[in-house]
Amino acid sequence: MTDQVIDVTGLRRVYGGGFEAVRGVSFGVGRGELFALLGTNGAGKTSTMELLEGLAAPAGGRVRVLGHDPYTERSAVRPRIGVMLQEGGFPAELTVTETVRMWAGCTCGARPPAEALEIVGLGKRAGVRVKQLSGGEKRRLDLAMALIGRPEVLFLDEPTTGLDAEGRRETWELVRALRDDGTTVLLTTHYLEEAEELADRLAILHEGRIAAEGSVADVVAAQPSHVSFDLPEGYFVGDLPPLAALGVSGHEIAGRRVRLRTHELQRAATGLLLWARDARVELGALDVRAASLEEAFLRIARDSEQAGTEDERAGTEEMAV
Repeated sequence: MTDQVIDVTGLRRVYGGGFEAVRGVSFGVGRGELFALLGTNGAGKTSTMELLEGLAAPAGGRVRVLGHDPYTERSAVRPRIGVMLQEGGFPAELTVTETVRMWAGCTCGARPPAEALEIVGLGKRAGVRVKQLSGGEKRRLDLAMALIGRPEVLFLDEPTTGLDAEGRRETWELVRALRDDGTTVLLTTHYLEEAEELADRLAILHEGRIAAEGSVADVVAAQPSHVSFDLPEGYFVGDLPPLAALGVSGHEIAGRRVRLRTHELQRAATGLLLWARDARVELGALDVRAASLEEAFLRIARDSEQAGTEDERAGTEEMAV
């Protein structure tokens, strides 16, 4: 990116007791780009976000937001960013309008409270006390607070948690509109569909490290597609056409169930179906499935867990020796 507004290099975060939640993370986000951080619980998403928001100092590495250190140069960064935390913690007895007005009074160049509420669909709830809002409405209020200062960079930590399907879609449309207007957005999410819908690029975190990064298409393309079926009675895998000739990179067998892995799905599926036609047999429970972000996410988690198990086993054997 020629105009990076977020630049992270070798970022580390260590909590009390020596637990390293972020372990050398590096990435950049260009102006007007939407970048998503994915990962399981405890992967380091929120810990990374808090360092970028200037809420804590990193244990190592370097982070710049709009050309400044968000922790040591907070006064230069804070007026230009919007932050939506996982929980807002607003005073329960204030009305929605009073809450927005209070926040606007602490923000330079703030939007009018009514405008902020209309943007997130809370205009009709302006006179309601915060404690009377539903969980989804509280998330909308959190988002209104993040947008009140017309931010150049918007940090969204799990922005649609607690929203129903309609509310989630409306939030997506709002975030898209902000990005199209030039706002740079960094969000964390547990919803893979959300990342697929919104992200220009993404990173999948696992145990504090980036396990995959790129556009959704790039990350998905690195994962194999699958063709699964039940072999006809009396047939074996050796009766199939040579798997390498079908573009198959690997396979598993469980009884009569066969699962093929391939990066050339059309070639593999076509060759297999032509063989079945010529042999006049039916492939039972045929399932042809393209690679997906979910497959990539689960594979990364599974491979990392297997690697950790192997490391533990190696360490135990070394100690025994």
